[in-house]
Amino acid sequence: MNRAPSPIFSLPLTLALAPALALAACAEPVEQRSDRGVDGETGDLEVATTDGEAALLADAIPAGDFADLELGAKIIGPRGPEVKVAMSNEAGAFADMTSYVACPAGMATCDPSEAPEGTVYTYVHTVFPGEDNDAATGSGSGADSSTVELAELFRMTGPAHGFTGNAGFSRAEANAAVGDKVMVTVTCQDGALAWTIDAGEGGDQWAQAEPITFFWQSTLPPAGPANRYEITANYTTATGEGPYPAASETATNACLASSGTGGS
Repeated sequence: MNRAPSPIFSLPLTLALAPALALAACAEPVEQRSDRGVDGETGDLEVATTDGEAALLADAIPAGDFADLELGAKIIGPRGPEVKVAMSNEAGAFADMTSYVACPAGMATCDPSEAPEGTVYTYVHTVFPGEDNDAATGSGSGADSSTVELAELFRMTGPAHGFTGNAGFSRAEANAAVGDKVMVTVTCQDGALAWTIDAGEGGDQWAQAEPITFFWQSTLPPAGPANRYEITANYTTATGEGPYPAASETATNACLASSGTGGS
């Protein structure tokens, strides 16, 4: 059940992995890769042109396209099938975020207590810098005083427990928001995931009310909403709650496996 307006990510990728492959990725180091749009397509960034790109390229992992995922039912959590929040700080709201967690395709219901062993859960986060212009959702009119002209990073502030190595974004949304030269790089940072949005040469910026959907997959279901997600917008950071898994002694976090530390 893909979120209607949110097919994501870039690259002609072999990344919409079957659950078995996603589980295999769980125990293996993630590869090094990044995506930059070229002539309307998102291609691999093989040669860094700036120090910043070099640093990102060194830490990049494969990035999949949300449009390639086939998802089943959503988990019905304590706030329903979706968690809608404002991402804020002491100055106000800087983004709206809608999140959910889905089971694999073919599962008509998604109840972790009844899901078969080996189920891979897809965590989906659609982020609207500023607001989504819908007063009934997210921060609504609460962000009017802080119009976002530049958003450049969405990340987790805690470890990606159970991360399989499969993560990505909506290529269609990134191109619509920023242009076809956009580079979205997914990296591991201290066991967590970060998505960096770079407009490239002559590109637009990710800005007010331009949604981009991000996703990552885990062998662990959410324990509930947690304040573990952050956006960098207008050169400041703002946080918000989203579905987040609890730590597990048995689940592998591919971000940590890639550095040889293992664990969840």
